[in-house]
Amino acid sequence: MDAVWQQADLPVANLVFAHGAGAGIDHATMRELAQSFADVGLSSLRFNFPFMQRGSRRVDTPAVAVEAIACAAADVRASSELPLFLCGHSFGGRMCSHAVADAVVDCAGLIFCSFPLHIAKKPSVQRASHLPNIHRPMLFLSGTRDDLAQSDLLDKVVAALPPAQLHWLDTANHSYVILKRTRTNTTPVFVEMAVRVRQFVDEVLVGRAGASGHFSGHPISRPAC
Repeated sequence: MDAVWQQADLPVANLVFAHGAGAGIDHATMRELAQSFADVGLSSLRFNFPFMQRGSRRVDTPAVAVEAIACAAADVRASSELPLFLCGHSFGGRMCSHAVADAVVDCAGLIFCSFPLHIAKKPSVQRASHLPNIHRPMLFLSGTRDDLAQSDLLDKVVAALPPAQLHWLDTANHSYVILKRTRTNTTPVFVEMAVRVRQFVDEVLVGRAGASGHFSGHPISRPAC
């Protein structure tokens, strides 16, 4: 499995950072986001799912994708004792949610970058049906022009998840392309995302300091990496 470790100078946590359906770990978006995370003290391991490794356009089944995430998480834990968060862009984030909902991977929290709530022009919340099974803090970062996450639907989904937060990226689409003329936030979008993720991580770690951190799901199975 191809993987790239992006080390922060003074890290407070590690991210397993999963890519989307259309491009792997070397895509500019993945590289720039990983660097932005490192700039705010979050180290990350980004990796290629098996379908990307094969050069296939057809994404892996959830079971295969979840196993890849579990292997990446095991690699991170083997090299660092810092708190672990799962993070993913689009398909990668959705598969991270299945990894935790199915109790295959435990983590301190989840970060969804452009969670693909539905297919473009086909609004639905079916892809979110498993999210109530996640008992870890969640942060959704979604563009106001994302055609894979209708705003009113995503608002309702997140509002029904007590441990979840939603941050809207002004004028950004699913790939974080912004409208410069109408965007009111002057902060570069990847910097905005990284700063918000670091804030979320800090909130989670403060909360964990006063709790046992016990995972309320099923026993975690060891991945066959």
